Amino acid sequence: MRWTDFPKWGRYVADWAADYHAGLRTRPVRAQTKPGEIAAQLAANAPEQGQPVEEVIADFERIVLPGITHWQHPRFFAYFPSNASPAAVLADFFTTVMAPQCMLWQTSPAATEMETRMMGWLRDALGLPTAFHGVIQDSASGATLAAVLTMRERTLNWAGNQQGLSGQARLRVYASEEVHSSVDRAIWIAGIGQDNLVRIPTHGPLRAMDPAALDAAIKADIAAGHTPAGVIACTGGTGTGACDDISAVCDVAADHGLYTHVDAAWAGSAMLCEEFRTLWAGVEKADSVVLNPHKWMGTQFDLSAHFVRAPEDLTRTLAIQPEYLKTHGKDGIINYSEWSVPLGRRFRALKLWFLFRTYGLEGLRTMLRNHVAWSEELCARLRETPDFEIITPPVLSLFTFRYAPRGASDLDTLNQRLVDTVNDDGRIYITQTRTQGALVIRFQAGQFDATRDDVVMAYDVITELAATL
Repeated sequence: MRWTDFPKWGRYVADWAADYHAGLRTRPVRAQTKPGEIAAQLAANAPEQGQPVEEVIADFERIVLPGITHWQHPRFFAYFPSNASPAAVLADFFTTVMAPQCMLWQTSPAATEMETRMMGWLRDALGLPTAFHGVIQDSASGATLAAVLTMRERTLNWAGNQQGLSGQARLRVYASEEVHSSVDRAIWIAGIGQDNLVRIPTHGPLRAMDPAALDAAIKADIAAGHTPAGVIACTGGTGTGACDDISAVCDVAADHGLYTHVDAAWAGSAMLCEEFRTLWAGVEKADSVVLNPHKWMGTQFDLSAHFVRAPEDLTRTLAIQPEYLKTHGKDGIINYSEWSVPLGRRFRALKLWFLFRTYGLEGLRTMLRNHVAWSEELCARLRETPDFEIITPPVLSLFTFRYAPRGASDLDTLNQRLVDTVNDDGRIYITQTRTQGALVIRFQAGQFDATRDDVVMAYDVITELAATL
């Protein structure tokens, strides 16, 4: 294939994309293939000679599509959304065609300068103070790792990267049991070790970290000769939407001189709406915050917004400047590769620019408010339906429930059967989680093109199939 062939196939893909999205409601949400079914149709070795594009695309539709779980399906109610608005897809099309590597200002000045401005737009739209400076990371996992590395280095007086952790007192990081598993992974990679991630008990309907228990744990570690390094709080935890009291947690951390990172990967997008900001009240006290516009806001993966109060701490932790990465003769520039773990960087900011300009902040707020309202409506209907019980009430558009008919003895098994039956049916897609030891069903509305009718169908499907078990 040559660039002279590209216009024909580019038009084909554009038409295919429109048809794909128009027909998504007719497809099962979750892939219905069996393990190994796709691999069995793929050749064991790469071809020696090139093949016609027509054949490759035909095989894509025949082999690949049946094995795709459709994350852009309007009835995708599992996990969290991974939205891809048409405007952001178009921006990524431009980026993919140009394929710039945007690690330094000089390797594409437009990418760097647009990232700075887009992070400013987003910061202001979220109501964060201007003291925060933003960088686009690949994921919340990457941002959390950067935060853990920064709290480690700051605690060790910037000697950890050079000297390692051998011979040091145990570094301790604090978080509740509701934080995402990416926190555990960051602790591993940072060399701190799983045993030094201290789990703080939670309380209340939002499963919030207990500030008094946090303070006691820090004091106990100091008395034991350990070295507290930082606290990781969450807003909108993955399991049930747990939200810590950010203000209280930050106050405890500040009393002990600890770095505080807030993981708002999913819920952070909702903070475009001022009425939802009570869920992260006090966030202005944190040292860093992460949210994923590639979840609920409409910019497809990957685009994670990482805001830091002291970028000099982040760059002191991560920046490496061999001669071949220096930009000579320019002052006051930013090289965002010094703010991230990876050196290579895509032109992600273009997606935000297209998103904001095409839909406007009010258009995005309307979408978010609709999802919350529709989810609350579904929760209310299930609460009034015999044999169903709400386990955790809605946090934004996420809640959990359980099918509990009278006389059922093993509710965990029954609810897992319901989840599997619903997902095998294909009309909607949901997942399970555990809270306080019980297996429950988790629902969240958040797909960019979802309608109220899609959420209403979720009620119909869940209650219809539950009656068959």
